[in-house]
Amino acid sequence: MIRLEDVRFAYETARPVLDGIDFTLSAGDKVALNGPNGAGKTTLLHLMVGLVTPQAGRVIAFGRPRRAEKDFVEVRARAGLLFQDADDQLFCPTVAEDVAFGPLNQGKTKAEARVIVHQTLSELGLEGLEHRVTHKLSGGQRRLVSLAAVLAMRPEALLLDEPTNALDDATRARLLDILAGLPLAMVIVSHDRDVLDRLANREVRLEAGRLT
Repeated sequence: MIRLEDVRFAYETARPVLDGIDFTLSAGDKVALNGPNGAGKTTLLHLMVGLVTPQAGRVIAFGRPRRAEKDFVEVRARAGLLFQDADDQLFCPTVAEDVAFGPLNQGKTKAEARVIVHQTLSELGLEGLEHRVTHKLSGGQRRLVSLAAVLAMRPEALLLDEPTNALDDATRARLLDILAGLPLAMVIVSHDRDVLDRLANREVRLEAGRLT
């Protein structure tokens, strides 16, 4: 699904963040990506979907090399990135508009998008929130709505950046139950050991720019 070949990236030339990364995400993989704070885990997720561009190496996603911004439009639909902060993901006035945004950009009609919004919110137990103002929701509700916005695009893989960060116990358990029930390939960044143990079937560590 996604393959990185000798990928290198640095915000400052003298301090590489990713220094020759090789990584493969296959169908059915649920990969825990761990490492110390500042190791570049979020950067690695962003690189997979083209939010940052490697200075060297190749990103191959869904059978094709991806280089330019236009190459990654399809990748972002097929590999959904759940940002660490839900507020970075939600920018429309209402829940329904946020969840419909992706499907509409994929070319769905407004009628088709409405059906997808209803189905996706129902699957996540968020019925009745369609017309709520997104920024007035609780933190846990915003996190679940941000996941709904990703799942509405019917991705084949999920890239999860600290998915349970700052959630109360009940919402954390609910989110984990949802994620554990999904058949999608995943890369999971989390400092919560229970999250990794529950979701992942293999683990890699990013440290000093390298994956082990």
